Amino acid sequence: MASDAEARAAAPIRVVSVSLGSSKRNKTVTTQMLGRDVTIERIGVDGDYGRACRTIAELDGKVDAIGLGGTDLYLVAGGRRYVIEESRRLAQAAKTTPVVDGSGLKNTLERETVRWLAGHEDLRLAGKRALLVSAVDRFGMAEGLVDAGCETIFGDLIFAVGVPIPVRSLRTIGILAAVLLPVLRRLPIRFLYPTGEKQESVRPRHSRFLEWADVIAGDFHYIRRNLPPRLEGKLVLTNTTTDEDVALLRERGLQTLVTTTPEFQGRSFGTNVMEGVLIALAGKRPDEMQPQDYLGLLSRLGWQPRVVTFA
Repeated sequence: MASDAEARAAAPIRVVSVSLGSSKRNKTVTTQMLGRDVTIERIGVDGDYGRACRTIAELDGKVDAIGLGGTDLYLVAGGRRYVIEESRRLAQAAKTTPVVDGSGLKNTLERETVRWLAGHEDLRLAGKRALLVSAVDRFGMAEGLVDAGCETIFGDLIFAVGVPIPVRSLRTIGILAAVLLPVLRRLPIRFLYPTGEKQESVRPRHSRFLEWADVIAGDFHYIRRNLPPRLEGKLVLTNTTTDEDVALLRERGLQTLVTTTPEFQGRSFGTNVMEGVLIALAGKRPDEMQPQDYLGLLSRLGWQPRVVTFA
């Protein structure tokens, strides 16, 4: 008979992302990873914070990991980590099941994605103009773009705060974070990030910054909401794209789409979901995971970025 440890190692895995985003983007897929059946599910609550809390509480103890979608739990800059208050309360709705926001994976997977691109002959980044819509959301990607030799604009003030001032250095991001994030982290999430039906609309206010860039990187909801009419010659580096998102990018003439997370049945899920999958495969709590744990699992899974070339 199999031991308890062997039974746990072979048991199916279920990871659910509870997202403050639109329920129209919901998806459930089942796949195999490292010999185990893995079910990945997204539940959007259309911006209803109370419903998100209740859903997380209902899932607690019934799934292997819960992802926070449509928000971050942690923002990182200048060597410091800032906790968003509403997200902290969401995470506390689960008493036993680990809750992750993707930040552990962003620091490894997304940094490695930029390195992979930098070494790819057809997708070389050095000397290109890059817009990262938020550096505090994806600090690993931010450092990776700078290290790759991109002329980089960080859009934290532009897209999260609504102040159309481009930031051009990570040092400045660290200073701004130290000043602003102790206040901003206490605001309701809806003031910082598109939630609910806002994720479905394209209402550009700052598209000139996307027009300037050769590489548009970061959270797809910020990117989608501010898409310019045409995207010829550009590369979008993101995740969490649906078939409809890919069709929209194709219609606007995008040259190349790169997603950091794998495609499952036409959908790339968020880093929060994939982090949940990896900690479940590892059998560890999030605070036990080290960068080498994520990288080791990604290597065993044969991970590489998804690249879609339209023209």
